[in-house]
Amino acid sequence: MLPYQTLDEASAALGRNLTYAETLWFHYSARKSDYFLYCHTILFLFFVFSAIPLPLVFIELARLAGFDRYKIQPKARLSSAEVFRCYKDVMRMFFLVVGPLQLVSYPSIRMIGIRTGLPLPSGWEIFAQLLVYFMVEDYSNYWIHRFLHNKWGYEKIHRVHHEYTAPIGFAAPYAHWAEILILGIPSFLGPAMVPGHLVTFWLWIALRQIEAIETHSGYDFPWSPTKYIPFYGGAEYHDYHHYVGGQSQSNFASVFTYCDYIYGTDKGYRYQKKLFEKLKGELKTGGEHNGGPYHISTQDLKSD
Repeated sequence: MLPYQTLDEASAALGRNLTYAETLWFHYSARKSDYFLYCHTILFLFFVFSAIPLPLVFIELARLAGFDRYKIQPKARLSSAEVFRCYKDVMRMFFLVVGPLQLVSYPSIRMIGIRTGLPLPSGWEIFAQLLVYFMVEDYSNYWIHRFLHNKWGYEKIHRVHHEYTAPIGFAAPYAHWAEILILGIPSFLGPAMVPGHLVTFWLWIALRQIEAIETHSGYDFPWSPTKYIPFYGGAEYHDYHHYVGGQSQSNFASVFTYCDYIYGTDKGYRYQKKLFEKLKGELKTGGEHNGGPYHISTQDLKSD
């Protein structure tokens, strides 16, 4: 709740007129408690989990031919019943684990110093903090993900997430309840190290989940704006990790590729990619290739 009764009081406290965005924030948040504002995180997560995957899920179910060339595993298709089961399971975990976790985590948000008042952060401040959050989360998530691929971690917890060897957007948050709790730690570390405004925190939570949905989408579009982000992994990079499955010791990073490169956990992926890029070129030369950056060739070889 803001400590100002009117816009004039807020302007006097800041020593300047409020920006348009700050005026909107004042009108919306002035009489709402900080706890109530923080609980909006649940609404944002519900919207992201439910709405963001829909376009590509529609493409998947409609079998739109023009998009087949961009599907990473073109032979792997889910039925509408399987897609709905995935979403239903995600929503069950959302209401039983994610939602309650958000409701009870407010004291930690206050403790680290996430603020709700004025002024709002500048665009550069938001960008810098989001960059820190992504870097911190990516590094810490890398090591936790590697741990979850040891024998105990995989069999007891992480195997649930790997039930989808050809993932879809709805499968991004599909996981064991313990994994949801564990991977909440890397997401919280960045804001704990560099606390900012609640608006920045909302953007962080939304963007991180949108990124996870994109990397689990099962489609690799050459026009995706994420192609221009340095060291960004993307759908094709993470899809390989799911395709290999429980035996995978490659491509652990959640967002970027530098950890896998530094610690040598992308060698199998890079070798396979070179091998199948060569095979793809040979198939194109023979007029036989019909899509998929590497998985179609892998499946064809497995079937032989």
